[in-house]
Amino acid sequence: MTALPTYTRSQLALRNGQDKPEIWIAYKGLIYDVTDSRLWRNGKHYEHWAGQDLTPELADAPHTETVFEKFKAIGILS
Repeated sequence: MTALPTYTRSQLALRNGQDKPEIWIAYKGLIYDVTDSRLWRNGKHYEHWAGQDLTPELADAPHTETVFEKFKAIGILS
């Protein structure tokens, strides 16, 4: 298994569905690529915006962290 690359919060912020074509979110230190998810069109999912760490926001979500199993972890948030 290869080690995942590390990205800064600034690099994550650019993958918000607006500045670059990728749509990334972070959760518990891992960065997930949600570009192909229909629920993240234009970098927005309900009241959540891509390009940031959503760990503290999951408590208010109607789903559990198992939702992240649908997506591939592509990096580590530094």
